[in-house]
Amino acid sequence: MKDLADLGLVEAADAIMAREITSTELLEAYLKRLDAVNPTLNATIWVDRDRARGDAFGADSAMAAGRAKGRLFGIPLAHKDMYYQAGRPCTCGSAIRRDFVPDYTCTVVERMAEEGAFSFAGLNMAEFAQNPTGHNRAFGDCHNPWNPPYITGGSSSGSGAAVAAGVTPASLGSDTGGSIRLPAAACGVTGLKPTQTRVSRYGVMPLSFSADNVGPLARSALDCARIMAVIAGHDPKDPTSARERVPDYEAACDGDLRGQRIGVPENYFFDTAAPEVRAAFDAAMEVLRARGAIIVPMALPLMDAVSAYGGVVSRVEAAAIHSQWMRTQPESYAQHLSGRIYPGLAISGAYYVEALAQRGPVLKQFCREVFAQVDAIATPTIPTNLPTLAETDIDHGPPGTEQKFLAVSINTRPFNYLGLPAISVNCGFDPNGCPIGLQLAARPFAEARLFRLADGFQRDTAWHTQRPQVAA
Repeated sequence: MKDLADLGLVEAADAIMAREITSTELLEAYLKRLDAVNPTLNATIWVDRDRARGDAFGADSAMAAGRAKGRLFGIPLAHKDMYYQAGRPCTCGSAIRRDFVPDYTCTVVERMAEEGAFSFAGLNMAEFAQNPTGHNRAFGDCHNPWNPPYITGGSSSGSGAAVAAGVTPASLGSDTGGSIRLPAAACGVTGLKPTQTRVSRYGVMPLSFSADNVGPLARSALDCARIMAVIAGHDPKDPTSARERVPDYEAACDGDLRGQRIGVPENYFFDTAAPEVRAAFDAAMEVLRARGAIIVPMALPLMDAVSAYGGVVSRVEAAAIHSQWMRTQPESYAQHLSGRIYPGLAISGAYYVEALAQRGPVLKQFCREVFAQVDAIATPTIPTNLPTLAETDIDHGPPGTEQKFLAVSINTRPFNYLGLPAISVNCGFDPNGCPIGLQLAARPFAEARLFRLADGFQRDTAWHTQRPQVAA
């Protein structure tokens, strides 16, 4: 019989509603897996076994009484430790917030609870959600379940590792420059960065007001679609959240890619691509082509402007958010984090305002020139073979380490400034046995199209079904 910890989210939810398994059995499977793999992965910051067992018992009692309801009924979940939950720790991966306990719960966790899910752990993450690798000075680095010396991707490092290893069937991450897609790629799972404003950010630790996104990591596109159907939509507590109608994301996962035009950039995204990554990407394009998609080589406009303006916005906004702590306790920050935040204080207000003012015109021109020709863009998520934690340890590494560190997120950052939705799925493995990610991006609020494409790819491949040895 399949280990319950290896069930996908939708599989597990359906099995509970069919009374084939209980919430308690599922939770215990995750806790058993956690105990087996966490000494290697360091994927969690806190675990609340007693409360979770009470929640699972409550779900099973509701089922027995005929009161079970919700698309996530009885599902135990663990999330990146930056989602406020009343009465529970929320460290944000930092020494500064090591003892912080919020007194209210964020909207997205509340919405998942309304559909029957409950939380049992807070997952490791990059300090204050600001690095692409998974290094963490305060709580220790998170390790890749496929090859532990290698990076998990960040900043949602624990989310990627925990989902890949079967500690949780899905997890909420956050994405300001790639922090959902990078761990999804590095750990071989599926991760979606929604359109900017698609999901409420109320009660979620901010990093950059203009680039932060809340989104899911899970085993498959279908599983991510289930999560998005629950968390997307306007929230009165977050006035920046969009009022756009939420479509049926799961229905979009129908395998029909006929006529879908996918643009493959001829500039920027392959400049540093490793041969193995390019080969895996090309093979993925053939899978999509065989299912009916049309592959269109194309040059993308404005990439220099997107890169420059995006860097200004994220640095200035991070500096503003952290300015008080940086003044009063700078020693509490890791070196690389200080090195990224301090320059934001030196960028002039004129440059910041220009970067914000140009965002709309740049997005409008980009969409007009690109999405008039294609329905989506395809790129590698991480263009290089995955580096090790040692090779990207910029606090202690030799000169040149910073270039390897920053290169990890070069392909994901542009879509944060543009605010476009993007998804990453596994499309192969590099010579070190680490996953390779395929990234698909589309016009604003076209998450359903991305789910259709990603699901179509996963119907004809088995990359997303493979499990790392650490979980065996």
